[in-house]
Amino acid sequence: MYIKILATGGTFDKVYYDAKSDFHFGEPMATALLEEANVTFDFDVESILEKDSLDITEQDRQHIRQKVIEQSNDKIIITHGTDTMVETARRLQNIEDKTIVIFGAMQPARMRYSDAIFNTGFACSAVQILQPGVYIAMNGKLFDPQSTCKNVALSRFESIDSSAS
Repeated sequence: MYIKILATGGTFDKVYYDAKSDFHFGEPMATALLEEANVTFDFDVESILEKDSLDITEQDRQHIRQKVIEQSNDKIIITHGTDTMVETARRLQNIEDKTIVIFGAMQPARMRYSDAIFNTGFACSAVQILQPGVYIAMNGKLFDPQSTCKNVALSRFESIDSSAS
């Protein structure tokens, strides 16, 4: 089993420097988290962007799409900022024969209290068992990008067409 992980920045990989929330992007944290978890599948992490998702442009989304298409393997995980991951996921639809799981974190992976570790494991499990397609893995659930939104007030993702909490 081989999983390709494409890192795009987002809160997941942020490093905060002071109380003013000045941040920079550090090395992708997915490598360290998976090594610490002692996973037994092969993986490679490639940083393809270092941006807050609010700054991701359509040109960036095309770049992400092209990187996914270029991968020879069929299992791809993308770390992404949560604010616009739905838009990016929608841009990746209709890529044939690949299982693509996009996830992020509400708090940086470098922080003690972060959902990053759980979300990383969840995305790794999901990409191994799902059929080809594009999925968002957040808050312990899998979402279809066509019917998903981020609920900023509650810091979670939800299906648009349901009232599930």
